[in-house]
Amino acid sequence: MESRWIGASVRRVEDPRLLVGASQYLDDLDARGALHVAILRSPHAHARIRSIDTSAAERLPGVAAVVTAASLGAANGPFPHPTWFPPNDAIAATARAEARPEQIRLLAAERVRYVGEPVAAVVAADRYLAEDALDLIAAEYEPLPVVVDAEAALAPDAPLLHPEWGDNVEARFRVTKGDPDAAFRAADHVVRERVYIGRVAGHPLEPRGVLAEPDLAHGGLTVWSSNQAPHWLRDAIADTFGLAPERVRAIAPTVGGGFGTKSMVYPEELLVPRLALLLRRVVKWVDDRHEHFLTAIQARDQVHDVELALRADGTILGLRDRYLVDAGASNVEALIVPYNTAAHLQGPYRIPSLHLDCTCVVTNKAPLSSYRGAGRPEAVWAMERILDAAARALGLDPAELRRRNTLRADEMPYDAGVLYRDGHPLVLDGGDYVACLERALMAIDYRGVRAEQARLRAAGRYLGVGLASYVEGTGIGPLEQAQVRVEPSGEVVVTIALPGQGQGHATVMAQVCAERLGARLEDVRVVQGDTFAASAGGGTIASRVAVMAGNAVADAAQRVRAKALAAAAALLEAAVDDLHLADGTISVVGAPGRALGLGQVAAALAGGNGRLAGLGPALADQGAFDPLTVTFANGVHAVVVEVDPESGGVALRRYVVVHDCGKLINPMIVEGQVAGGVAQGIGGALHEELIYDPNGQLLTASFLDYGLPEATDVPRIEVHHLETPSTRNPLELKGVGEAGAIAVAAAVAGAVEDALAPFGARVTRCPLTPERVTLLLESTQRTSA
Repeated sequence: MESRWIGASVRRVEDPRLLVGASQYLDDLDARGALHVAILRSPHAHARIRSIDTSAAERLPGVAAVVTAASLGAANGPFPHPTWFPPNDAIAATARAEARPEQIRLLAAERVRYVGEPVAAVVAADRYLAEDALDLIAAEYEPLPVVVDAEAALAPDAPLLHPEWGDNVEARFRVTKGDPDAAFRAADHVVRERVYIGRVAGHPLEPRGVLAEPDLAHGGLTVWSSNQAPHWLRDAIADTFGLAPERVRAIAPTVGGGFGTKSMVYPEELLVPRLALLLRRVVKWVDDRHEHFLTAIQARDQVHDVELALRADGTILGLRDRYLVDAGASNVEALIVPYNTAAHLQGPYRIPSLHLDCTCVVTNKAPLSSYRGAGRPEAVWAMERILDAAARALGLDPAELRRRNTLRADEMPYDAGVLYRDGHPLVLDGGDYVACLERALMAIDYRGVRAEQARLRAAGRYLGVGLASYVEGTGIGPLEQAQVRVEPSGEVVVTIALPGQGQGHATVMAQVCAERLGARLEDVRVVQGDTFAASAGGGTIASRVAVMAGNAVADAAQRVRAKALAAAAALLEAAVDDLHLADGTISVVGAPGRALGLGQVAAALAGGNGRLAGLGPALADQGAFDPLTVTFANGVHAVVVEVDPESGGVALRRYVVVHDCGKLINPMIVEGQVAGGVAQGIGGALHEELIYDPNGQLLTASFLDYGLPEATDVPRIEVHHLETPSTRNPLELKGVGEAGAIAVAAAVAGAVEDALAPFGARVTRCPLTPERVTLLLESTQRTSA
């Protein structure tokens, strides 16, 4: 089959409706007559709830209900926290993984553990009235000692978030391969470093929100939520409320960004449906930006004590890493983030022996979970920082040290000697990692930058170049399904479970369908994110949509193509092998006048034509894809910075990404995904950090204090493609959604450290704000003095 659409940089078909405001986000949905929810949130990071008096709020005209944990009773929980990837048996056995079971309550009961935790809810005729009623609720708290540092939380006398645990350790595991002790004994050099990656959060343009409508006739309900995984939300609601899943319809309308922040189930997504069932009314809640800062999941916040054992020539013999994960008040998705760090730490490098020891600790901060990269940026940060330290210790150029230890194409597939988070052996399935590195060095003009660096230093200017390599497991299960249906009008409808948040699904899925079916691209319409339209599916997370949904759509389209040809053969009285299907038309080879459109075939099937007996009443079929394990994308980031020692300012002069995500469906969309990821990574590298004071109050709780990158902070991003087809799915794809964000902090840190090499500066923490760079230089000068 000729390739016409897969590989083409087609303009996004969803953009016109987005640009003219025709899309409906959750807050745009017609909810006339709905009751509105406002939530009373804890002002304390840690406290006992002594009492909550709601009587004055209940008397306010227009208030329909005020609820607390006590008034909800058993309906409040606790319930097992919906966790989509709990530690599987293989990881539990090999990594000795232990994780305390997480619980979820609709509202806090007895104790609050972070500022912003939901304590009570008002349901009123409008949001303004509901907010007014919150002021009438009298809540009394007994403040408890607070801990906001992961290491302090491990101290014997640390305040306990869960006294029944006896400590603050939420989870721990160890990963070992080879003989690490022997590797370090045999080493000519051992390099050690302690590195920190700051706490950040995703800030999509659209905040979170939920709208719930009870089905009074059948005892179910419909829930609209700005959520990345409506099927998982449906299952959580059904399990929590004791409903059959088919009684719950979950819909993700147009979602204004997610980045992982909307991939889990929040208390509000259970509270609002519960209120709708209790009140037998439509109920709506949308958070504001301040609520989002306080309560949306946060990310990163790891400290690594990492060691590298090397021969004198720079060959890596072994790696050790003992790292802490500050999980905040709850590690809501169990080991996804911390184990992702472990699985990706070795990156594209040849590391014979390894020992990792991870401890996840709860503190009085907002819960931690997945944000674009989900443990991978932390892994790349630790690995690339220790490689730069090793290059400095051995007197090697950082590029040369990486070159000597990067896996070659002839070593693929390469068994990394550990398990991936799905419990299968982590086997890198293909790619030319050395070619990626060399392409990045050439694109950034590495030798030229080194020469310019020397010239500028003589003039008192400080240029630096940084490198960071990564691998990324993409396309994780569970199974995804798709349906392709041709209408008598000729329209082709593709239905997938996964919602979109701006990635271009409607375009790339249409391209896959058009190519595999033989339809016109303009005839294809994609429907997604509705549990009634697709009965099963996972989430738009983990760089999985192209691999999972793309291959399911291809499967369905090919089945419909075969059915269309069989029906056309009967209608045209020709052999299937004599038919040609392209641009939505089936014609007889050599007789172009004898032809039928796909819509005409669909109409014939719907009309019950006797010659089509056995083919069914519709030109439609289902497809599915269920991978054995993930497929690995890879890439290299190279960046040139200039640092002003006086102000501490860091200017990004050039940014190059060379990446390999297998076969490209739409190169333009891939480049957009990479560029967007890099922009978010720049935020974490240079600007963004969530800072709590010792009392657990978030000091950076607005965009006045939390520095998102601006357009002037992001240079032109040069994207170079390599295409190593995956052997693990029919379309030969690898994921790309998170790739741009994974290596940025490490590459920028390496570049800043390189620029400040004359001062002897060592970068061990991000973000590299001007204040932090200035303090780093002052500390270096004090040390040298």
